Formats: sequence, structure tokens, C-alpha cells
Amino acid sequence: MAINKNHEFEDLNGLKCAIVEKNVSEERTAFLKELLEFNRYTVIVVPSPPPKAVVPPKPVAPPVADATQLQPIPTIEPQPALPPPVPEPLLPPPPSTFTIGVTDVSFNPINAIFGRLLKTKGGHIVTQAYWYQKEALSLDEIPYYEKKL
Repeated sequence: MAINKNHEFEDLNGLKCAIVEKNVSEERTAFLKELLEFNRYTVIVVPSPPPKAVVPPKPVAPPVADATQLQPIPTIEPQPALPPPVPEPLLPPPPSTFTIGVTDVSFNPINAIFGRLLKTKGGHIVTQAYWYQKEALSLDEIPYYEKKL
């Protein structure tokens, strides 16, 4: 059981895994898998379950009037037949998302980033911006607490 939201565990393909990220795209999955395998973690990737469908509420029928309040129904002239209803377009399937985990249950992505435990293939320390793919290169070699102001 996880102590908090930052350190989750699940069984992925029958193996107990520390969850790295959930509901990630295929491109992000490839990026994280390559990075974590380079850092010697065994990565397990499984498809995320589809989101739960929301059932629309049933329409409420108008209240039925009692026999004393009924009024005569006016006669209506017959109208030509209507064309068959057009079927609603099918919704596209939801985008496929994945859950990424590592078999090392002591792994925590936040501790790995800020503890400077992960390296890129170029030998640089993985920064938060690189982890979230905001920067193409991880060039921060000096920790924030050692920088001169």
C-alpha cells in the first residue's frame, strides 16, 4: 500500500511494480522506457484500462393527468412518411494510453529526479524539465543549492 500519492504500487503482468506514470501516450511511453532502461531499471508497460463510460440519465416522463382533466384530441391530417433516421456517427475509439512501472519497488520518480539519480545517454543528469520533455537536452550540472547568486 502506498504511503502517499507519490509512491504507488500495482501488479503489472503479475509482477509487483512501482508506478512511474499512468495514462501516458505512446510517445511518452517510448521516451520513459528508453530512459529508465538506460538507467538499468526493468520497465513493465501495460495498456491502461479504458475510462468508465458515463450513462446518460433516463428522461423523466411528464405526469399523467387524471380522467377528469382530459380534453378531446384534435384530429390531425395524415402526413407523408418521414425518411428513415440517420444513424449517429460512431465515436472514435479513445486514444490508447499506457501505465508504466518498474520492478524496483523502491523507485520513486520524484526522488530520482531531485536526488539526481538518473542520467541521460549523453551522461548528463536528468532534470525536471527533461523528464517532462520540456527541454530536448538536460544540461543542468550544478544543483540549485550550489549555484552562486
